[in-house]
Amino acid sequence: MRKIIVAIDGFSACGKSTTAKALAKKLSYAFIDSGAMYRAVTLFFIDNHVAITNLNEVVKALDNIDITFRYNNKLERNEVVLNGVSVEDEIRTLRIAQKVSDVAAIKEVRSLLVNLQRKMGKEKGIVMDGRDIGTNVFPNAELKIYMTAKSEIRIERRQKELLEKGELIEFDEVKENIEKRDLIDTTRKENPLTKAVDAWTLDNSELTMEEQVDVVMRWVDEKLIEQEMLSLQS
Repeated sequence: MRKIIVAIDGFSACGKSTTAKALAKKLSYAFIDSGAMYRAVTLFFIDNHVAITNLNEVVKALDNIDITFRYNNKLERNEVVLNGVSVEDEIRTLRIAQKVSDVAAIKEVRSLLVNLQRKMGKEKGIVMDGRDIGTNVFPNAELKIYMTAKSEIRIERRQKELLEKGELIEFDEVKENIEKRDLIDTTRKENPLTKAVDAWTLDNSELTMEEQVDVVMRWVDEKLIEQEMLSLQS
C-alpha cells in the first residue's frame, strides 16, 4: 500500500506530538517533531548567547547547527540530537518554551528547518507535527489535521508535563507562557499558525489519547483507500 504524509498542526499543549508518535508507531511511519527542531535551535542560541535581534549572529550560528533524530533503545524513545548530543530533556524545559516562539518567528531559522523537514518527508511515510506543516512544509500532504483543545485544559496539560520533568511551575506562569506563544505563533510574519483549508479539525479537549488516535487512524484509513483508488485509476 502506498504511503502518505500526515501533517498535524495546532497550538502548544494540544497533544500533537503525543498523538503523532502513537500514530507513527501504529503505521510504522517515521515521526518528526518539528517543534523539537525549533527548540533545539533555541537551546543553541541561549547557550551560545546569540542575540536573535542580530541577523548576522543568527546566520552565523545556524551554520554551526546540526539537528538529527535517533531512537534511544534504553529509554525506548525518539530523541533530538543537537550537534551530536541528545538534548531531548533539556529542550522540554520552561526556559526553552519561553523563547522558542520568538526564535521560530525568524525567517532564516524557518528557512533552514523547513528545508530539512522537506528532505525528511521526500519518501513519504511520515507523521510530522508543528505549526505550519500542512500550510507550508507539506501543502500537498494527503492528510492534514488541525488539533485544538480548550485553553484551560492545555494549561493543565503543560503544567503536568513540566511537573513530571521536575519543574514546579505556577498555573498563572504556565498560562502566561502559553498565551504569549499563541499570540506569536498566530501573528508572526513568516508562516503563522493557521488551519489549512483542507485540514480536518480534531478538538481533543474531552478525548483520551486512545480515543483521539482511533479517530485519526480512521481518517488515515480513508486517505490510504483513496490513494489506492487513485493509483488504480491512473
